[in-house]
Amino acid sequence: MSNKVPDNGRAEYNTSYKVGQDNVQFLGLDVLNPVFSTSALIIFAFIIGSILFPADASTVLSGAKNWSISNFDWFFMVAGNIFVLFCLVLIFLPVGRIRLGGTEAKAEHSTITWFSMLFAAGMGIGLMFWSVAEPVGYYTGWFGTPFDVAANTPEARDLAMGATMFHWGLHPWAIYAVVGLSLAFFAYNKGLPLTIRSAFYPLFGEKVWGAIGHFIDVISVIATIFGLATSLGFGAMQAASGLNFLFDIPNSLTTQIVVICAVTAVAIISVARGLEGGVKLLSNVNMIIAAALAIFVIIVGHTGAIFMAMGSYLFNYVENIIPLSNWIGREDTTFYHGWTVFYWAWWISWSPFVGMFIARVSRGRTVREFVIAVLLVPTIVSLVWMSVFGGSALEQSANGIGALANGITDSSLAMFQMFENLPLTSVISFVGIVLVLVFFVTSSDSGSLVIDGITAGGKTDAPMIQRVFWAVLEGVIAIALLIGGGSEALGAIQAAAITIGLPFTLLMLIMCVSLWKGLKTDMHLYK
Repeated sequence: MSNKVPDNGRAEYNTSYKVGQDNVQFLGLDVLNPVFSTSALIIFAFIIGSILFPADASTVLSGAKNWSISNFDWFFMVAGNIFVLFCLVLIFLPVGRIRLGGTEAKAEHSTITWFSMLFAAGMGIGLMFWSVAEPVGYYTGWFGTPFDVAANTPEARDLAMGATMFHWGLHPWAIYAVVGLSLAFFAYNKGLPLTIRSAFYPLFGEKVWGAIGHFIDVISVIATIFGLATSLGFGAMQAASGLNFLFDIPNSLTTQIVVICAVTAVAIISVARGLEGGVKLLSNVNMIIAAALAIFVIIVGHTGAIFMAMGSYLFNYVENIIPLSNWIGREDTTFYHGWTVFYWAWWISWSPFVGMFIARVSRGRTVREFVIAVLLVPTIVSLVWMSVFGGSALEQSANGIGALANGITDSSLAMFQMFENLPLTSVISFVGIVLVLVFFVTSSDSGSLVIDGITAGGKTDAPMIQRVFWAVLEGVIAIALLIGGGSEALGAIQAAAITIGLPFTLLMLIMCVSLWKGLKTDMHLYK
């Protein structure tokens, strides 16, 4: 394997493979057949099985998930710590000067728009769901308490803040950063297709264009489609709960299906408009609405307590990040396995989707700029968001105010129950529902772009009908699962996605080695 240095300042790999050379065209599609057909076959087999036999599928797949989490908890924890350390090292080493796209590359998006797209695709919807439920659940003991401390105590409150930030801070974003940086570097600096397999070229060479690469891409597609479909299904349940809470609309299967159809319809329009007219626009809208909602809660809520919560969240996060990262001798099994290890497996299963989307919007950034932005900026935003909503919720719970004083009986209602004790409840609850739906549209849109890219062999200009196909399929799968087995069927597919997180964790560790080898070959361009 030798390098050449073209005029654009990139040390590209000499490979005979060209993007799209093995693609086939049929029914208006332009796809890499081994990846497309194998992924489709496995996806439909899992979906049909989950619909026809929801209880059996849930039992088998949940068993696989629990086996992975129970037996490889140490592996997930060690890997998560390695990803954080690896990213921090990249910030300070000379390789941080390498620019994605070559020495002359320019950023394609403004910094604010870039941040908005990173955050909206990464975990914006999750923060809407869990920013209230998670800290209150830990504090009251409904979700188990970190290190088995007594519930409803000052110690439980401090650990609830620290543990919540631990799950939404550096570790998940380091997972996304490793995948995103690997894909961006090998696509923009080495001239390889923008697909998962390209990240392994320094180790496997031309073999990545064969069976090894097909296997890697198929795992990525399955994890992505399962993660998006289950999130859309569970999100429809949350939105339906909010509509019932606010407008007394029945929280029925019909309502949930209508929500999914509405989200899918908007996602189709957005994905048809492409990256610039779709995801980019929606991401900016997301951040404006989210910022307005947070500012309003700060003003009308317990303002002093919220600002104090920011300091408390940060302090408790820093104080507990090492103990919570430890996997040796943990006895708080309900919390440790049910939340931390589960989250790590879930973030890893989402990393192909989020990582590839981040890569698509990050050309022109330096490695240092990329890692700082992806690792630190979203962590800071999460800190502020958790302080505003989680801090307000903990204040209500600790002081016996409203429904949250009794803990978390329904996670999908937790944020609306917190809003109930603030002025203009109906207004901010409605804004919350809108924000949930727009975040889901953004996730569906960006996910469709990513799956389309992988199944098209790395092409970023495949026919529009393919992006629409994946957006429709996500909605159809979510509806079919809700009709066929409800939350049990959705839980089965979610369990499958988390189980896939185990082999992908190993692939990510290999990816770190591959990325390091690749970065070193570009250092001569920056002396």
